Amino acid sequence: MTYDPHTFQGLTWHDAVPAFAEERDTPRAYLERCLETIAEKEPTVRAFVVQDGAFARSHADASAARWKAGRPLSPIDGMPIGIKDLIETKDFPTQMGCAAYAGNFPRRDSAMIQALKQAGTIILGKTVTTELGQSEPGPTTNPWDATRTPGGSSSGTAAAVAAGMVPAAIGTQVGGSIIRPAAFCGNIALKPTQGGIHRGERQGSSQSTAGVHANSYEDMWQVGIEIASRTGGDPGMLGLMGPMTPPQPVRPERLAVLETEGWGQMRDSEREAFEALLERIRKLGVPVLRRADHPWIEALERIAAQGKAVTNAVVGFENRWGLLNLEETHPGGMSARAVARLRISEALSVQDYRAALAVREEMRAAMARVAPLVDALIAPASPGIAPVWDPTAPDAARNPRPTGDVACNAATSAMGTPCVTLPVLAVDGMPFGVQLVGQMHQDARVTAMARWLHASL
Repeated sequence: MTYDPHTFQGLTWHDAVPAFAEERDTPRAYLERCLETIAEKEPTVRAFVVQDGAFARSHADASAARWKAGRPLSPIDGMPIGIKDLIETKDFPTQMGCAAYAGNFPRRDSAMIQALKQAGTIILGKTVTTELGQSEPGPTTNPWDATRTPGGSSSGTAAAVAAGMVPAAIGTQVGGSIIRPAAFCGNIALKPTQGGIHRGERQGSSQSTAGVHANSYEDMWQVGIEIASRTGGDPGMLGLMGPMTPPQPVRPERLAVLETEGWGQMRDSEREAFEALLERIRKLGVPVLRRADHPWIEALERIAAQGKAVTNAVVGFENRWGLLNLEETHPGGMSARAVARLRISEALSVQDYRAALAVREEMRAAMARVAPLVDALIAPASPGIAPVWDPTAPDAARNPRPTGDVACNAATSAMGTPCVTLPVLAVDGMPFGVQLVGQMHQDARVTAMARWLHASL
C-alpha cells in the first residue's frame, strides 16, 4: 500500500460516539468491525500477542447497555484498546516479548489498566513489544510495507492502530519507543511529560513513560486524560494535566527546529520533505527559528546531541540489576542482543551513571531556557522512514538497530518533555512523521498546537 497523509483516514472513536447515544450504532457493532479488520490483517501485520474476542464481546455488550441507558462511564466507554505487552493485565498474560517470561500470568492490573477499565474501555488484547522493550524485534510488520519494521519497542501498538484494528493503543517509551513507531506507521501519538501517566509496576527506569497511539488527537488525548484523572501520574509526580475534553487547536506564535542527532542520518529526500514542511509553516505566518538564530537554541542542539549517550548510560545502569536476576533465574531466556546489552551495561560504574544524570539535568535546563523564545520545538520524529527489516538475512543478527534508531528521540526522552507525533509527511509512499516538543507539563498546550498545525497543513 502507498501512504498519503492527505487521504488516509484511520479508525477513530470520538466521531462514533454520537451514534451510540442515538442508538444508531453500538459498541458491540463497533467491536465487530475491529475484529473483522483483525481477522483480515493480523496474519500479515501480527500486531497482537494474544487477544480474546469472547471476552471483548461480553464487555462491549455491557457498554452498549450503559450507552442505551444514558449512563456511559466516560467518553471512551466501549472503546476497544490494545495494551503493550510490557504492562500487567489481569485478564491476559504479560510475556514482554521474552522467552524468559513465556507463560507469565501475574493476574493483576497495572494502575493504568485499572483506570481504563473504570472508564469502560475494552481491553482487546496485548500488543507485541520488542524483547523487554529493548532492541530484539518481535514478529510485527509495518502495515504499509510488510518488508519494513513498524518500529520499536511499541511495535504492535503502532501497527494495530495504523492497520485500523483498534482506534487507540497504549505504548511505552524509554528512548524512542512511542514516537518513532508512530512516525514509521503514520500514527498520532503522545509521549507525556515524564511521569504523566501512572506506570504501576514499571517504575524501575527513570525514563520509562507510558503514552497513547491513536488516529486522532481527540482519541489520543481522551485516553490519556481518562487514565491520569483517575490514577494521577507516577508516585510523587503531578501527572498529565489539562482539560477533560481534547484541547482545542491553538496557533503557535513561534517555533524552533531541533535537528537532533538524527539529522545527519536522514536522506536528501527526507530532509527536503522536512524543510518543505517548515516553509509551509512559515507561510502560515508562524516564524521558525534555527540553531543559528539564537545562542540558546544552539546550546540546546549541542547538548541534545548527547541524548543517545545519556539514555544508554542511564537506562543501561538502571536495568542492569533486574536483567542480571533474569539471566540467573532463566539461563538462555534472553536473546543474544539482550545479553550483549547487559554485558555493556556491566561496564558502567556509579560514577558513569552520575555523570549521565548530570548531563541529563543540563539538557533539561537548556530546554527550559528556550521557553521564552518559542512555544514549542519541531523535529523529525525519526531519522527517516521505516527501514527494511528481514530477520532471515545473513547479517540480521549483526544489525544493532533492527527497529530503527532513537537518534531523533533520545534527547527529548532524557529531557522528560511532552512530544506529539504529527503524521503529515510521506516519503517513498511511507509515513514520515514529525514531532512537536513542548515544555514539561505543557502536554495540553503542545497537543493544541499540534492539532492546529495538522489541520492547517
